[in-house]
Amino acid sequence: MIAITGASGNLGQLTLAHLVKKTDPNRIVAIVRDPAKLAAYRDGGVQIRIADYDDSRSLEAAFEGVESLLQISTSISGAQALQQEAQVVQSARAAGVQKITYTSTLTPGPAAVFEAGRTCAATERAIMDSGLDYTFFRNSMYLETIPLFIGNALQDGQIYYPGGNGKVSFASRVDMAEALANVLTDGGHQRAVYQITGEEALSFADIADLLKSVKGLDAAYHDVPAEAFAAELRKAGLPEGDIGFMASMAASIHGGEFSAVDNRLEELLGRKRTRAIDYIHKL
Repeated sequence: MIAITGASGNLGQLTLAHLVKKTDPNRIVAIVRDPAKLAAYRDGGVQIRIADYDDSRSLEAAFEGVESLLQISTSISGAQALQQEAQVVQSARAAGVQKITYTSTLTPGPAAVFEAGRTCAATERAIMDSGLDYTFFRNSMYLETIPLFIGNALQDGQIYYPGGNGKVSFASRVDMAEALANVLTDGGHQRAVYQITGEEALSFADIADLLKSVKGLDAAYHDVPAEAFAAELRKAGLPEGDIGFMASMAASIHGGEFSAVDNRLEELLGRKRTRAIDYIHKL
């Protein structure tokens, strides 16, 4: 059986939608905290199991009979993220899971600027140390996050972000989900590490140029100081932990941690990936 943690999240649901078309739904286990979010899949044969990342017993029970696990990285940050992701790996091994496919980040490492890069590095190491087979998807930023980065730019054309001249190889979350479903059902890909990116890396100035050419906006990018960015987040009422996470993301983009470009996504899809210009055209 194939299981997905975080199955009710955006990437989880997209992957699940592809999986049910590629394999017997009765062989799929969707692991969630709130089963109501996936009620539509239950009638189709998908097993909906409840587990909490902080509860190893619930995880082990959810992994019963599972051979291949898609571990989608946690949406939280900090020490709790490290603990939860390690708990998933330990519980999978205890339950007899044979392989983990893990959604990592593009540049993981103990010294990564991006906070999630440090978490993902620790999880990758835990998976390798577990002795299980694995495939790591080192994902760049989602194309679908561009509206979050550019704020009101679709209305006024102005982008304010402390990204400097750093570039991001944005890739479609929809494409990533299809590629994950392919890997989960193809077999193989043992002990493989894939960089999952778009076909080009774009700076925020490049995105402003796309808003000009595609949307006809009088667009411009303003590289704001990191301190001013954090102050605005604080004014908006974000918790300090979230501010620190978002600041680390901006600093990592500024430093080029999301600038690598690789063709692996197209190889896994067997088709062209979605381009940034096409995504922006549809916004």
